[in-house]
Amino acid sequence: MRVREMLLFKNIVRYSLLCITAIALFGLWNAGIWREFTPEQLRTLLLLLFAIYLWVAAPIPTGASSILILAMLLLLGLVDTMEEAVIGFLSPALYFIFMLSLISKSLVKVGMDRVIAGFLLKISRGGPAFVIIGMPLFISVLPIFLPSAVARFKMLLPVTVSLNRIYGFTEKSVFQKYCIYVIGMMNQNATMIIYTGGGFPILASQLIRDYQIANLGWMDWFLLIAPPLWIGAFILAFLGWNYLKRVGNTEDKEPIPKHEEMETEEINSTFWIMTGAFVLMILTWIVTDQNRVPLLLPPMLLIVFYSLPRIGLITNRTIRSFDWENFLLLGASFSLGYVLEANGTAQQLAGMLVELIPDNAGIVIKVVIIALIVFVLRFFFVVPSSAVIVIFPIVMSYSELIGLPPIQLAFLIILIIGSMMVLPIHTTTSYLAYDTGILSKKEHYTISIFSSLFFMVIAILSTLYYW
Repeated sequence: MRVREMLLFKNIVRYSLLCITAIALFGLWNAGIWREFTPEQLRTLLLLLFAIYLWVAAPIPTGASSILILAMLLLLGLVDTMEEAVIGFLSPALYFIFMLSLISKSLVKVGMDRVIAGFLLKISRGGPAFVIIGMPLFISVLPIFLPSAVARFKMLLPVTVSLNRIYGFTEKSVFQKYCIYVIGMMNQNATMIIYTGGGFPILASQLIRDYQIANLGWMDWFLLIAPPLWIGAFILAFLGWNYLKRVGNTEDKEPIPKHEEMETEEINSTFWIMTGAFVLMILTWIVTDQNRVPLLLPPMLLIVFYSLPRIGLITNRTIRSFDWENFLLLGASFSLGYVLEANGTAQQLAGMLVELIPDNAGIVIKVVIIALIVFVLRFFFVVPSSAVIVIFPIVMSYSELIGLPPIQLAFLIILIIGSMMVLPIHTTTSYLAYDTGILSKKEHYTISIFSSLFFMVIAILSTLYYW
């Protein structure tokens, strides 16, 4: 049943995109706006629309569609050489994602997930109240130690199910629903607190460097985005718990039985050595200057260390298991994004969209309208990574047109795109949470839509008063 619903969601996005694209193309043609684009820009725009269709509808495998986009760059004359077509694969962000994925798998192999789960079980001995309060705090810092939202979800799901059983609650209790919300939706938002927390923040931080907006260090990023993100997340956790409690079943409120003892595994010396090396990598990011110590150097050395024969955490099999289809998609997306910026298509699109802003509008109105544009554009992308690569160059062109500092506009885009989860397919962890069937459709959509809109408001306020 859930698979059929996922197909329905994809069809909704697919046909909505096709309808809006057809209407937009008709409007451009009828109004003669297409004459404002050069022939090269028109070809770029058509390729952009075709690429979005391939990413959303997925009529062919992702890897093949990515190769097709690279071929179209050459066939349409948008680049002169093959080297220019594959320039997106020179982005350090791709290799950063690759290496963090390997490191994350290594940490799971050595038992990091079991140690974290054991810690959560220990604090659960204080009763459900400790978990209800502690879970959002726990998930808000967990990306520092386990840089994969999906890995965090899969690690914590069985733990929350066990806690729900231990406390004597029903299968779909308010407690269990709240835990699913935290590890599914809040977990996705928490990924952004550091730029090493997952694929999306890595790509976003690289775009900020590529467009010469700022050269942010690990701590710079953290101080900019963590405070508004945490404020929004904790408010939503409070509201989410009270909403679920209000609509929950009275049978959930049962006496709590005596706590069962859970088996825990002993931590061996290998774990501490591997974890120590990982913490050293994080400390290197925090205390060193990126101009002197490149961001990629610490994870490169850590991967070599994890691959040593006596350790063997990373093998050829580990590398082959990496999601290479996603690697091709991101590389092709970067190449297309560079072309959008290089031939002026992004600037031209921004010039058209800026006409939606009323003349003599104040900065607040301008920021609100831009936020709404980003929110609508994000809806048509299944994953945030491809969304940010395409949307970022278009919307960043607004900076000069409306007089908004680039760093503020950049984080407005990042926070809105990263926190969007209107449909379950908009993020992987949101989909996994929905697929459990623990939250009802009404509960899931109420929370996901409200969360997406709430974080858009947080992004607007942060742009105006914090960043």
